[in-house]
Amino acid sequence: MKSLARALLLVLCAGLLLQLFFVLRIALMVVVDPESTAFQRSEAWQMLRSSEGLHWSQQWLPYDRIAPTLKRAVIASEDDSFTEHHGVQWEAIEKAWQRNQRAEARAQKADNGKAPKIYGGSTITQQLAKNLLLSGERSLLRKGQELVLTQLLELMLSKQRILEIYLNSVEWGQGVFGAEAAARHYFRKSASQLSAAEAARLAVMLPQPKRFEKLPNSGYLLQRTRTVMQRMPSAVIP
Repeated sequence: MKSLARALLLVLCAGLLLQLFFVLRIALMVVVDPESTAFQRSEAWQMLRSSEGLHWSQQWLPYDRIAPTLKRAVIASEDDSFTEHHGVQWEAIEKAWQRNQRAEARAQKADNGKAPKIYGGSTITQQLAKNLLLSGERSLLRKGQELVLTQLLELMLSKQRILEIYLNSVEWGQGVFGAEAAARHYFRKSASQLSAAEAARLAVMLPQPKRFEKLPNSGYLLQRTRTVMQRMPSAVIP
């Protein structure tokens, strides 16, 4: 029993130290731009192990130099109540879970070997928490840690800072990270100069950037871009 109690105490201490580490990392982000995220480091490692080698493009752009069109487009496409919620939208998570259950049931019924499409209900803050500090594994423990980090981000950083870090670190293609790299990769211009149509197109790519990088003329991409453009005027940016 003593050995078990000691082991549990060590696990508890390790968990608390990990949370303290996360708190310090996020506190540092108030004034220091993160050089990389956990997701970026994972992607870099995979590219280094591949035959193609490491191809990396990223350049930090301050918040006030990122075009308002892109901020509006991303919020309209990814999280239309970003400035109103406190990090998590439970209703969206529940709806996504229900859609995933139905998709899985249809896939099992079809029995064609195809994986069901997975829908997400994550806010921009949740996506940032996941990409910044967590691994790509899917588990209840990791999801719980994501929710804790989401609350820490909302507590310690302003909405403007959260959006700034997100736009400068999110993946927009193979080895393409951040708004500036994406704007130059796809449109040969700075992220400060993006038109509404260009910004909407980039925003629509976010859920599956590598796929849409290879399918630039996708019908879904074009239709969804038009939808996001219609929503952009009502999007509130911090």
